[in-house]
Amino acid sequence: MDLSDVTILDLSWLLPGPFATMLLGDMGAEVIKIEEPERGDYARWLGPVEVGESGYGPMFHSVNRNKKSVAMDLKSEEGTEAFLELASEADVVFEQFRPGVVDRLGIGYEDVRTVNEDIVYCSLSGYGQTGPYSDRVGHDPMYQAVGGILDGTRSRDGDVPAIPDYPVADMSGGLMAAFSVVSALLSRELGSGGEYLDVSLTESLVSLATGDGWRAFMSEQLPESERSIRRTHPCSGIYPTKDGRYISVSAPEEKFWKQLLAELDRLDLEEYQFASGEDKHYAMQELSNEFERRTLEEWESFLSDEAMAAPVNEFAEVFDHPQIEARNLVDEVELDDGTVFEQIGFPITTANDEDHAIRSPAPKFGEHTSDVLQRVLSPDDIEKLSEQDIIGLTD
Repeated sequence: MDLSDVTILDLSWLLPGPFATMLLGDMGAEVIKIEEPERGDYARWLGPVEVGESGYGPMFHSVNRNKKSVAMDLKSEEGTEAFLELASEADVVFEQFRPGVVDRLGIGYEDVRTVNEDIVYCSLSGYGQTGPYSDRVGHDPMYQAVGGILDGTRSRDGDVPAIPDYPVADMSGGLMAAFSVVSALLSRELGSGGEYLDVSLTESLVSLATGDGWRAFMSEQLPESERSIRRTHPCSGIYPTKDGRYISVSAPEEKFWKQLLAELDRLDLEEYQFASGEDKHYAMQELSNEFERRTLEEWESFLSDEAMAAPVNEFAEVFDHPQIEARNLVDEVELDDGTVFEQIGFPITTANDEDHAIRSPAPKFGEHTSDVLQRVLSPDDIEKLSEQDIIGLTD
């Protein structure tokens, strides 16, 4: 998982793109974050709180570790030229503009290919580079709406859809983009040359339904109750506990269903595993009555590891859960002012955890402008661009 020889020019902001490039940075890549010189990445200024003396918001710190920051005006001819100079020596360009913007700026795939034919160029957008929605603006809840996730959050009574706490489209799109970049780099290493990657947040989200897509394609052959992936059975549902919490049960395999019922001393419900109609209502009510006999904590102690049940954790509880703690998923980084910032670390364990260590916190705005541009420009040229406000230099 060593990408230490890879240099990435990162033109993304807010969440999905920075998450993707952070993962690549965690794997060792040099990620150079190109930010417009007025405000930079919007996430720097998003609350609701500030982290340390930087004044930057917590989301910015959470998805921009292991990166360098260059403040550069890509709308200027000089900025475009400087970017192409950097691109001539880079391995990856990662952009998150609306379709067509990079071409108008003169830094699109074909522009970069003229200076680096082996470039891996990834465009991450809401709906992809083509199609009737390609030019639409959007954010995660809109992609969830189009992709079907929101409809699946209705209760059985048909309540208004609820937005999930996790930005599923942004994060799945970031994962898919990072996966695509690594795959393209491997392909290039094997002799296939550079490549253009068109990654859609909406399509990445929809791809999560791969195991259930057949329900839509074969809907006419299914009873109405089975046409949607939003389905519950006695063996697969959410049940309330004595203390007003919830426990998740998922036992579609016969042996696990029988194991759960045996531990509940309710083997009389065995035939209701996939019941529908009144039988389903009866069995789920009986199970609800059983689970309401104990608190969530008591069920955690009472049920065995084979019972196919798990607590429905509140968000803050996730990071105190013994399984998450045992896997050391929560990491921390110390900022220049001594502030220790906790964040979710790299989610894959390897033989050498140093392969994906946090090497540096999120960068200050324009912190590395001079250091990076010295690779392709003279000190005089850098000073001139700074005087023209085309680049931003930190003190």
